[in-house]
Amino acid sequence: MADRNGQAKILWTAAGGAAVIGLAGIAFAGYAMARVARAVVVPVRKRPQNQRILAIDPGANTVTLADTPDASVAGRYGLWFDDDSGYARIGGVVQRGNGTVTRTLSEVVFGELHPTSRARLSGWYYLSPDELGFDVESVEIETSLGQAPAWHFPAGERNADQERWVIQVHGWGAARQEGLRAVPVFHASGYSSLLISYRNDNDAPPSEDKRYGLGGTEWLDVEAAIRFAKDRGAKSIVLMGWSMGGAVVLQTVTRSPSVDLISGLVLESPVIDWIDTLEYQARLLKLPPVITLGALRIIGSEWGSPITGQGAAIDFASMDFVARAAELSLPMLVLHSDDDGWVPSTSSRALAIARPDIVTFVPFAGALHTKLWNYDEERWRRSIAEWLTAHANDTSRARERSA
Repeated sequence: MADRNGQAKILWTAAGGAAVIGLAGIAFAGYAMARVARAVVVPVRKRPQNQRILAIDPGANTVTLADTPDASVAGRYGLWFDDDSGYARIGGVVQRGNGTVTRTLSEVVFGELHPTSRARLSGWYYLSPDELGFDVESVEIETSLGQAPAWHFPAGERNADQERWVIQVHGWGAARQEGLRAVPVFHASGYSSLLISYRNDNDAPPSEDKRYGLGGTEWLDVEAAIRFAKDRGAKSIVLMGWSMGGAVVLQTVTRSPSVDLISGLVLESPVIDWIDTLEYQARLLKLPPVITLGALRIIGSEWGSPITGQGAAIDFASMDFVARAAELSLPMLVLHSDDDGWVPSTSSRALAIARPDIVTFVPFAGALHTKLWNYDEERWRRSIAEWLTAHANDTSRARERSA
């Protein structure tokens, strides 16, 4: 009897311990799901400084970084350092080995660059519209939330009537500067460029919930930009979306009452399907599938609003444009690197296969996320210029649709 009681006590203790561990595991999983869900929809205000500056050689105009995929990629980039209090421009790789990468140091724009600084690479390169050498005006676009600032680059002499416009829509956690790289190629093709801000940007009005809608709400601000362009004489508008901006643009063309003015889309490293993108990011972070699934459920359900602070659930089905490919009708150029590292190119390729009649897909390799211009500017600009000539420059098509 004593032995039996002893065994029972051991089993009870073990069961109790397993229950505690089980409850702790469930609690941790719930916490992790909530953290992941919030990370997706809460606007980012501070980027991680994931690069290390090891040495500076002023005489040789070089900077040496710890070897990482970002630090070693070919091309020219911006280099933010000291918690974004400093900014430099760097060029190509001079030497690589022993865990380091030495690159050309083109200029330090502001701040004091020194070894031991933490840093991050940026594809922006240009910070100010004045750097491009074109006429530009700062304007305010009237949105449903208030005035949103934008930069307007009028077209050059080749298009004095200002009929052709491009509206640039930046990505998740970025800003208008992201689109400055694209202004020259559109300017050369006779386009006015409008680089917009949208809700929850640092310099734009916040939404009531202060959360990203992943395109499901931001498209309203693109619609306001289309109205602005129309009032300025636009007859044909190309929408260009970067990363999440691609998702915003796709929502716009399937929901906007002004779609007849839109002549085509240019998508750079775009989010075509949010679930595909978020599952890919979760795999990179080695998150258990249950955490990813739980986070998606939280974001996509009304009951998740108290956890994330969202004003409304996000309908992920409406954001899968591979599944919705049949609903698309406008010509589009999709530029994506197969080693993007943030947004997988799988959905871009799948959309091109589903709609070869309207999608021109230009793959890159080695360019990472939204850095295609930086990696191979000539090919990037040529791809856009040729596509504009073939698919978007004829304003009569937009007139016919709106007639």
